[in-house]
Amino acid sequence: MRIERASQSEPPTWTRWPEIGRVVGYGPYLKKTIRIALIVGTILFSINHLDEVIRGRANFVVWLKIFTTYLVPFCVSNFGLLIAARRPIN
Repeated sequence: MRIERASQSEPPTWTRWPEIGRVVGYGPYLKKTIRIALIVGTILFSINHLDEVIRGRANFVVWLKIFTTYLVPFCVSNFGLLIAARRPIN
């Protein structure tokens, strides 16, 4: 006898600003946006800052830029997600 798994609930959508956190924090979406940030951020870090870190010249400002290098693709991927997940207002 085969047991069918219950279908997963629909991914969240939003129409009002307070609902955005629910969409961005949805587990499968969050995993994808973090993965995108890590991949793209690492590529950009390697291009822009790796030499400074290797040479030991990374000061507070450089580390702040490195943080931003990972934050930007995370925000961009979430922005695209929010565009796709928006419900039209009837």
